[in-house]
Amino acid sequence: MSFVIFVIAMASLIWGADLLVRESERIALRFHISEFAIGATLIALGTSLPEMAASIAASAEGKSQIAIANVIGSNILNITLVLGTIFLISRRLNPDRDFFAKDSTWAIVPVFIFLLMIFDGTISRFDAILLLLLMAAYIIFLLKEARGIIAAEIEEIEEELQEGDQHGFSWLISLPLIMLGLVLIIAGANFTIESASDIARSFGISEWVIGIVMISLGTSLPELVVSISASLKGKVDMAIGNIIGSNLANTTIVLGAAALTKPMNLDVNAYLFDISTMIIATLMLVFITANKLYSKPAGIALFIVLALFLDHTIVSMQLS
Repeated sequence: MSFVIFVIAMASLIWGADLLVRESERIALRFHISEFAIGATLIALGTSLPEMAASIAASAEGKSQIAIANVIGSNILNITLVLGTIFLISRRLNPDRDFFAKDSTWAIVPVFIFLLMIFDGTISRFDAILLLLLMAAYIIFLLKEARGIIAAEIEEIEEELQEGDQHGFSWLISLPLIMLGLVLIIAGANFTIESASDIARSFGISEWVIGIVMISLGTSLPELVVSISASLKGKVDMAIGNIIGSNLANTTIVLGAAALTKPMNLDVNAYLFDISTMIIATLMLVFITANKLYSKPAGIALFIVLALFLDHTIVSMQLS
């Protein structure tokens, strides 16, 4: 029964996030209220809403292992599973954007800051504020650096919304849908954490394993869907940019919001393999962008890291 609740709660979490993002885009585009600024924020944070809701709920309930494992697992899966899949299925792998020059810092700096913060075994509220400031710096970077790119993306969002918009804009429709999205996110997050904890207890495995595999895989689904859809349309820039922005949001605003809710403790030595895998995956991302290795062999290399990560997790489950 707990597994059924978990699946339904994850679906609620993802559907609620999609509703909230789409209706927010509709309102921004309808009133032309700083389209670029709102669009940049939604693009950077939209697909990280499930991770944020799940981690805040876990932190509030004193289950910091699930909250932190969700972020680490999502970052690993975004790079190895999502990016690896993009490289394997895309026909044209020739991004126009120089991700190494413009985005590699935003991919790797948050990871190293996270490492510095966990040396004392605690992510405090002060650490949380620093992480949120880093996310604010990224948004400012987006505002100043990528006006043309984001403007083009917003035009595309507007066209897609208009194509699927049979009723036209209406506050009477958009506001209830936004409220429904928020309710689905909050309820889905809470039921996800509770059911995941029940599953962990019934199978005798740690909450960390549940967080780093089941919850992180579920909350990574929006990134997977968005990135695969973009890559199949030949928009590799958007797909790769989504992963970099999402990982940054996970490490900064998701962890920051969770730690601001309640400081979180972490036994670094106990989870050294998973933390190291996140670092290695991030360094691989930087190496791939530096050498423009957007190819199927790079995708295979990422899948090898994913296989090692899953193998270690399975062994950990058997030993627990």
